[in-house]
Amino acid sequence: MLNWGGVWALFVKEVRRFYSVAVQTIFAPVVATLLYLLVFGQVIDSQLDVFSGLAYSQFLIPGLVMMAILQNAFSNSSSSLIQSKMHGNLTFVLLSPISPLEFYLAFTAAAVVRGLAVGLGILIVGAVGFDLSWQAPQWILLFAVLSAAMMGGLGMLAGIVSDKYDHLAAFQNFIIMPLTFLSGVFYSIKALPDFWQQLSHFNPFFYMVDGFRYGFFEKSDVSIWLSLMVTLLFLVLVSVINLILLNKGVKIRE
Repeated sequence: MLNWGGVWALFVKEVRRFYSVAVQTIFAPVVATLLYLLVFGQVIDSQLDVFSGLAYSQFLIPGLVMMAILQNAFSNSSSSLIQSKMHGNLTFVLLSPISPLEFYLAFTAAAVVRGLAVGLGILIVGAVGFDLSWQAPQWILLFAVLSAAMMGGLGMLAGIVSDKYDHLAAFQNFIIMPLTFLSGVFYSIKALPDFWQQLSHFNPFFYMVDGFRYGFFEKSDVSIWLSLMVTLLFLVLVSVINLILLNKGVKIRE
């Protein structure tokens, strides 16, 4: 039986950790992402045609929201874990009566909260300034939560295998950042040459962005069910890998 009290206590600790520096962890990413909207949405709004009857700025906002959710969910769990490892306070968490599953749930849930907080901030500003529709809000919420959970788990995985901040920075700069920017945030993959279209289908982040965007316009580059299946598959895969590493204590009990 899960120790829900322990999960809640660790979850609250993690939320308080990023909330204590909210200017850095929430407001700064919101402002940074809105700059993309200002530059791309305003400058080339009338020069690109993505989905029929849809302005480019409207197409762009859901992609930017999802990009922010993915990056900040990853950043929350990865930075928290590497800081705990480097500063030595992870030992106190490991000594508490919390199982690897409970540890994983708490960290992932906190990552979801931060990702959604940043995404909501961008969405509010975008909805106020642009005519944004909400055709299927259930898909918006589902993909937002599942994608944030997957990235929170991926961030934990990066934090586990990294020995120092440089390793984590390499993981984020050479894996997370490219996959995020090449996931269809700024464009529809149907505008790409055939080779790059096919290559985009091997990027799991593409399915998260595409499924999330479907919730706004009920238009997407691939089937919404395929996007959901891929997102769930990667969430399960990342969760299983994390739980195996946590049970074995790889690089956290050494």
